[in-house]
Amino acid sequence: MAKPNKKGPTRTVDIFCVKCKTQLFKYRKGGKGALVKCFKERIVEDHTQTPCICPGCGQEFARDTLVRGTPSLKMIGGKVSFR
Repeated sequence: MAKPNKKGPTRTVDIFCVKCKTQLFKYRKGGKGALVKCFKERIVEDHTQTPCICPGCGQEFARDTLVRGTPSLKMIGGKVSFR
């Protein structure tokens, strides 16, 4: 499988915790679908102190993994929203 596009998408979205509405990070998202994974190289601003843990409520919202050999965060369904 192909690696993510190095140039990357230009659309930036804000990602929030569903439970407490705390902003988690700004992310350069590609495509129109749901947020399933976040490639770490596309995260513009990270507002978390501990990776994958919401700073507001302490809920785990993602898991650290490799997707196509690239470090990424695999989102846990229903834990994050984006605008």
